[in-house]
Order: sequence, then C-alpha cells, then structure tokens
Amino acid sequence: MAVEIKEIQPTRSNLLKFVHFPIDTLYRDSKYFVPPLVTDEVNTLRPDKNPAFDFCEAVYYMAYRDGKIVGRIAGIINHVVNKRSDKKEARFSYIDFIDDAEVVDALIDAVTRWGKSKGMEHLTGPLSFTDMDPEGMLIEGFEQVGTSGGIYNFPYYPKHMERLGFVKDADWIELLITIPKEIPEKMVRISNIVAERNNLTTIKYTSRKKLVADYGDAIFKLINVAYDNIFGYSPLSDKQINHYIKMYLPFLPLNDLSMVIDKTTRELIAVGISIPSMARALIKNRGRLFPTGWIHLLRAFKRNDVVDLMLIAVKPEYQNKGVNSLLFTDLIPCFNANGYKFAESNRELELNSKVLKQWEYFEREQHKRRRAFTKEI
Repeated sequence: MAVEIKEIQPTRSNLLKFVHFPIDTLYRDSKYFVPPLVTDEVNTLRPDKNPAFDFCEAVYYMAYRDGKIVGRIAGIINHVVNKRSDKKEARFSYIDFIDDAEVVDALIDAVTRWGKSKGMEHLTGPLSFTDMDPEGMLIEGFEQVGTSGGIYNFPYYPKHMERLGFVKDADWIELLITIPKEIPEKMVRISNIVAERNNLTTIKYTSRKKLVADYGDAIFKLINVAYDNIFGYSPLSDKQINHYIKMYLPFLPLNDLSMVIDKTTRELIAVGISIPSMARALIKNRGRLFPTGWIHLLRAFKRNDVVDLMLIAVKPEYQNKGVNSLLFTDLIPCFNANGYKFAESNRELELNSKVLKQWEYFEREQHKRRRAFTKEI
C-alpha cells in the first residue's frame, strides 16, 4: 500500500508514539542502539516543556503503511542560528525509517514542503533544536554501541540521503580513549607550568547544592562563549540555562566534574563534564524509568568501566594554552578510582584542531563518524 504521511500535534500521547517507534519497533533487536530516556525525549519535543521553543518552531510527521508506523521525522527552524549565520535553513531531525525509498522520500518531502512554506532555502540535518541535543547521522561505526548523547542509525540511512541529493555539510568524529593508569609525565609538567603562569587551580565540590549556587549559571555561560563560533551553535538563553541547571546539575557525579578557576577572582576558566556511560543501562530498561528501569541507571553510576566525556569548555582567551591539561590531571585519578577503563569522547567536529589536539597524550581509536547533510530546497 502507499505511504501515508500524517502531521502529529505535540500532545503527550502523540509524542509517546513518535518516541517509541525506534525503541519498540525499528531497533527492537539491535545490539547497538541506545534508547533515549523516554520522558526526557518527550519533554524536549513539547513546546510547553522545552525553552528552545522561544526561538524555534517545529513540526512532526509520522509515516504509515497499512496502518503501521514505518517512519518519523521532525522539521525544525532555529531562528537564532539562522539570524547569526544569515541563512534561511530548516533542519530535519528525529529521522527514522525502514529501508524503503518510498518511505524516506515521503518523509523528506513533507519537511521540505513545510520548510519552503516558511521561506527556507536549505534543509540540513540531522540537527535538533540546539547543540545540547543529539546531532549528526552515523556514517561509520555501525557495529559500535551508541552513547546516551548520540544518535544511532542503520547503514542504509546515509545511502538514502545521498540518493536524494544531500551532500556533506559537516562531520563529527568520536574517539574511544584508553584511560592511563598514571597521568602522563609531560601532561603533569604542562599543567604545573600553566597553573603557575596563569594563577589557576582546579576545584572539587562535595555538595551539588553548593555547586549550583556557586557555579551553576557560570558553567553554562562559559559553554556559550567557548562554543560560540562552532558550526551551527545556538547560544543558550537565560531560560534554557535555568532549565539545564535543574535538569542536569543535581544528578551530576561530582567526582567526574572538573573545574579550573582563577585563584584570586574565583572566575570559572574551564570545565570538564563527564558521566558514567548510561548506554548499557538504557539498552536494558528500553529508555523507561518505571517500574524498574531506574535500578539499571543507578547501577551504571555505581559500577561502570566506561565514562562519557560530555563536554569540555575553556574560556576563549585561555584556549591553546594548555588549560585542558589541568582538567585531565584532575580527572584521570578520579576515573581510575571509579574503575573506568575507557572514555567516549562524544562528537567533535573533524576540523576542530583545538579540541582534537587535547587527545595527543592518550591511546585512542576513532571508532565513529557522523555527518550533517544539506540540500537546497
């Protein structure tokens, strides 16, 4: 039968169907797909829950054949990014489909027509609302377990993108890093010199409440200035910052957080945020917290040999000065104490030499690559 495309309204019941399609149908038997936490995913898609809707608009479509869901896609316009980049660009995101040209063509056509109706001239993706959301279609590393902060897709996805005339806009790479038993000597020397020369030190917190009070706002404002010139970056608004402080910081393992400050002014200069990998736990609980899914997540925090390096942000005037070495000399002993053997870098732009250079002292393997595709519409 022919493919039927339906626009869905962002009610909770509709969005649950939208979110559950890849989890319960498409990737049900995959060993590598890591489900998102369903509640968080639904809230990201809801205009009344996600503060990014203050400057974004979105549309959601589902593809049906013979009454069964066979695909989904979201269309997103980030007006802040478009204004900053002087582009008229619609984004496609949350794209999943069976290996069927008729299905993917109908999904892309629906978002293309929506984008054109809004005056857009390009369609690019997978890109979500902001950089705090998963981005990029996997083009290498299909037999690697995904991360909780990344997108997994089957190998046929990029083939369909190319067939439809999409071309590369940007690539991200991901690294699997072996955590050394000891801090590399050269790194210790560099960190000592950098700390003394710039009057810097690292700090730790034992109270999440005090962390939020002292540096909650500063962490996300640092991310804004550090990432400002990166591909497609959407600066976090004050409303978003407050949202993410409440969403993430109260649950952050404090031992896996490193902050560099100026000794005199106590100004935040750099931050490294990492968490124990949630991948295996999310695979087991299928993205559900209840009735027993929370147990798998709790175990992941207590017993894990992989840590996800969520992000590193350094104040622009301190970049390329070895400040990252202070973060690593602080974190490596903590990682070893926690039993971590490997670290996942998450996505890093392939042309961002500043970021990639920081791994030169580590044994590492590039094990994934993902791409943002683009096309004139």
